[in-house]
Amino acid sequence: MPKISQKGTELPQSAIRKLVPFADAAKERGIKIYHLNIGQPDIETPKGALETLSKTKINVLEYSHSAGIMSYRKKLCEYYKRNNIDVTPDQIIVTTGGSEALQMAFTVCLNPGDEIIIPEPYYTNYNTFAKLCDAKIVTIPSDIKSGFALPPIEDFEKAITPRTRAIMICNPNNPTGYLYSKEELLKVASLVKKHDLFLFADEVYREFCYDGHEHFSVLNLEGCENNVVLFDSVSKRYSACGARVGCMITRNTEVYSIAMRLAQARLSPPSFGQIFGEAAIDTPQEYFDKVQAEYIARRNVVVEGINKIPGCFCPNPKGAFYTVIELPIDDSDRFCQWLLTDFNYNGETVMLAPATGFYVDPERGRHQARITYCICIEDLKKAIKCLEEALKVYPGRK
Repeated sequence: MPKISQKGTELPQSAIRKLVPFADAAKERGIKIYHLNIGQPDIETPKGALETLSKTKINVLEYSHSAGIMSYRKKLCEYYKRNNIDVTPDQIIVTTGGSEALQMAFTVCLNPGDEIIIPEPYYTNYNTFAKLCDAKIVTIPSDIKSGFALPPIEDFEKAITPRTRAIMICNPNNPTGYLYSKEELLKVASLVKKHDLFLFADEVYREFCYDGHEHFSVLNLEGCENNVVLFDSVSKRYSACGARVGCMITRNTEVYSIAMRLAQARLSPPSFGQIFGEAAIDTPQEYFDKVQAEYIARRNVVVEGINKIPGCFCPNPKGAFYTVIELPIDDSDRFCQWLLTDFNYNGETVMLAPATGFYVDPERGRHQARITYCICIEDLKKAIKCLEEALKVYPGRK
């Protein structure tokens, strides 16, 4: 049998999806599973955008422009303007989800052996995109006790080497739900300018900021116009994960030009997703107001419920719909699998994402798990009850 590539064998499993076979087996046994492992919202997708998509008459489903349909890119500029971000259509490349935007930027900006500095814990799939271009992720640990606030900027400075090419921020953060303030981002910008680095920014959760906190985009950092590469997506904003449409935005003309070569090589992003995305930009503000209120209520249920369980700790996230929790367990990989294979409470169990996959050194996440609050409040309460009962009988409880 022919051997696959070394790079292929080194690609990491998704910390979010690697336990799916065990969940599927549990469902086959009749166990109901509350999915707190994946950011798949149960919020309804905006009806107006879906209706526009269903009413679109197409005789020939053609390729779009490699950078995306021009009318969509112009509409995106209107969206960003409403969020105090000034961009032009020729600074936007529409992509197949935010994931392709990441892969494009990593490929264009990073050489083999280059290093990307990221606060830890961080979104697990960054590992795959770094591995594909033979780059190395260097992490700066943040602390659960501070809610995973930005680590001291001095720690970033110490981590910079001749191979450092970029600093990466996810804001609001996946997996922690932390929202970086303008002041924190200005500190990062100072390093980016001082060492002439790229600043990669994943801002797909821009709409989900709570308790009066406001999002500040890295595209508004003065003096960083040629350093910033931003990633965005319609998936969570409009509860449309299946649309698979995102974008890469940069004012760096060289980065944009080279990224377009990749865009042309894959021909074009999905047309149906772009039609949906363009229509979704007209979604009324009332939709987002209701969604935000719902997520705040869900967050409060999760934070209060988890912190009532003996031995557990849950910080209060300022944004997105994730948090990383501390658990009184020996091994989060073992515990999260055990929940699916050996435990149920009245025929129900809960699925979590072990936090080991969100750290470079898995030991740092050995007693933690990422959870999402994408399901309704009633189900969240049942999921938390399952977790409480599981910890009473788990053989590896600490």
